[in-house]
Formats: sequence, C-alpha cells, structure tokens
Amino acid sequence: MGEPPARDPWTQLTGLTAARIALGRAGPALPTREVLALALAHAQARDAAHAAFDADAVARGLEALGHVTVQVASAAPDRATYLRRPDLGRRLSGAGRETLERSGARGSDLVLVVADGLSSAAAHAHAVPLVAALAPYVDRAGWSLGPVVIATQARVALGDEIGERLGAGMVALLVGERPGLSSPDSLGVYLTHAPHVGRTDAERNCISNIRSEGLSYEEAAFKLAWHIAEARRLGLTGVGLKDESDLVSLTVESRVPLPPA
Repeated sequence: MGEPPARDPWTQLTGLTAARIALGRAGPALPTREVLALALAHAQARDAAHAAFDADAVARGLEALGHVTVQVASAAPDRATYLRRPDLGRRLSGAGRETLERSGARGSDLVLVVADGLSSAAAHAHAVPLVAALAPYVDRAGWSLGPVVIATQARVALGDEIGERLGAGMVALLVGERPGLSSPDSLGVYLTHAPHVGRTDAERNCISNIRSEGLSYEEAAFKLAWHIAEARRLGLTGVGLKDESDLVSLTVESRVPLPPA
C-alpha cells in the first residue's frame, strides 16, 4: 500500500480564520460553492453600507441601561450623499448643533458617540453591549459621563465636533467599520483626547474588529478603559499613546484593575 496523501496544511488553518484560504479549484477556476459564497459576502457588505440606521432602537437600548441619549445627524442629508461626500459626514448639521446646544450637558470627562458609519448593522448589534461592558470601568474610575450621542450619517471625525461642542475631555466614537468580505458587522471605537474640529487620525486611537468572531465586548471594554486612563495620564491620544493593554492583562488571571489616572 502506498503512503496516504499528505494533508494540505492550508486546510488545517481554515478552522482558525474566516479569511478565504484553501478554497480548492474546479479545473482552472474556483469551485462553484466558493463563487457563490463570495457573491453572498459581497452582497452582505453592500447591504451593510446602504442599510438604514435605526437610531431610535439604539436609543432605547442605551436608555434601558440608564443613559441619557441625544440624537443628531451629520451634514450629509441622505445615505447616497453620505457615501459620495465623506466631508459632509465629518460635520454636524445645523439642527445637530442646535440639539447639542439645547442639551445643556457640558464639561464631562467622557462623551460616548454611537454612529452608523459604514455599517449600521454593526452599531445595531454591538454598540449597546459594549457600552454595558464599559460601565463598570467608568463607575470604578469615577469618570463623569455626558449624554450618549447617537449620530446618523456619521464619519469618525464627527466625534471631534460633538466632543468640542459638549466641552468633553475625551470622546469615544463607536462606529460601524467599512464592511469586509468576511465581516459586514464589525464595530470600531475611536478615542480622541481634547476633541476639536481639525484633529487628525494621528491624534486618536482605534480599537477595531469588535464582533462575535473578533474582539469580545469584555476585551474591547477593557482596552478602551485602559486607553482612557492612559490618555488622561499622558494628556494625549494617537501616535504618542501606544497600546500596551495586553501586557497588563496578561499579568493576572482575572479582570485587571485600571491603571492610575
């Protein structure tokens, strides 16, 4: 009897990643099942980018946790404009500015913003559980928390204007990330110290891939709390704040305490 064929090492890796590896072939082409799977993933990504944002449902979930919510919109009047004009998604609409002024909430340590971004499905699925997971850290550290702002047709930089208008020490924007062909519902968090219009991406920190197949709510909440504490200590976010949260969390078996603020 001859030796059995060697097992393809790529096949063994398929159980560890959603990446498209070891797809096989049918003659010179991909197998039909993989062609159909790719078409489905592409359709899911397109749907995620175009789906409407149910801000009211997100507000109800956050209010059930005891948060005050405020709803605003960017200067992009509709989804089609939002996708074509990223600049409009980075600034508040006139009505949004008035809404924040009427809220009367200024000067908190932290403002959370829940934004649809490029995947409202991600905001629907993950924003409320992540805010719930963050709550024990906020309470333990004694940080003052402003109203949770729910922003429609929003880009990342919209958080800068929101934070500035609310006089927040920091803003953490929870936003649906650009859909991928294996992750149409991934949530990202962008943290900015001393937010104001004109901040650049180099001046904020990002925690990404928050979803059931990626970073858990508990892990993401710890990372975010660690970044907030370090940002308060250093007086900055961005390239000057390196993520060393894993070095801390690996030193104990249970939930780690926050670093000193």
